[in-house]
Amino acid sequence: MAETTVVADGLYFGEGPRWHENRLWFSDFYDHEVKSLGLAGDVRTEHRIDDQPSGLGWLPDGRLLVVSMRKLQVLRQEPDGFVVHADLSGLARFMCNDMVVDGVGRAWVGNFGFDLDTEIRNRGPEAVLADVPSTNLVRVDPDGAVHCAAIDMAFPNGTVISPDGRTLVVAETLAMRLTAFDIADDGSLRNRRVWAALDGRAPDGICLDANGNIWVADALAPECVLVKEGGEILRVVSTTRNCYACMLGGDDGKQLYAVTADGSDHEVATRRRSGQIECVATDSARAGWP
Repeated sequence: MAETTVVADGLYFGEGPRWHENRLWFSDFYDHEVKSLGLAGDVRTEHRIDDQPSGLGWLPDGRLLVVSMRKLQVLRQEPDGFVVHADLSGLARFMCNDMVVDGVGRAWVGNFGFDLDTEIRNRGPEAVLADVPSTNLVRVDPDGAVHCAAIDMAFPNGTVISPDGRTLVVAETLAMRLTAFDIADDGSLRNRRVWAALDGRAPDGICLDANGNIWVADALAPECVLVKEGGEILRVVSTTRNCYACMLGGDDGKQLYAVTADGSDHEVATRRRSGQIECVATDSARAGWP
């Protein structure tokens, strides 16, 4: 039985949930829209994007950044519309996905590394997991300059930054682990280490709580799990469908929003509007970025 309450449905495939100005913002891939959900359950379209949108974040001055998945770009909102903030095509492999933007406007962006849906159909999930092509984690500075932040990443996806801005944790979805780095003053990453091995769980979207633990959306199961550094599972929240992203928000920052769908394969996700947002109360509030 799911522990959550469905607070929004009729989505294709939601991703990148972010709590911003008292609403839950998120991307809906196959509607090509950035949407938001209010506390009263109202869903509204904030922006329409000429691509599949994914990761979201805001610069310190309030301008929205949106990952443009297929174009391998980060877009920036200006008064007259969106412009290209950064071109990631020289470093990202296949589609871009999630992103976190820190307090000074630096963005870290993940990417698939390869055509996941096609490879699973051709080789099967077990073979794909046994031989995952590596890719880069990309850093975009506030001025749009693009840098390789880390190499040899296995499907870098959801990413969080600690409240002091000094630690970055990345979900390596197909390696089934959370990987941590120290962030230097210039934005470079050091001291790479395994933050948590997840033993059969595929971490997709993640968010950080005030106790320093990380909520992990498990792309392989209808669940969202709270993980302590080192890998101990502190809580398992059952959802109605497989969970692909999560975010803490609400008036007290303690409401866990889980973004769910029937499946992530684009043929499944575009077949019908099975995407939902589900919610459950937690004991610890949101912290850090996003």
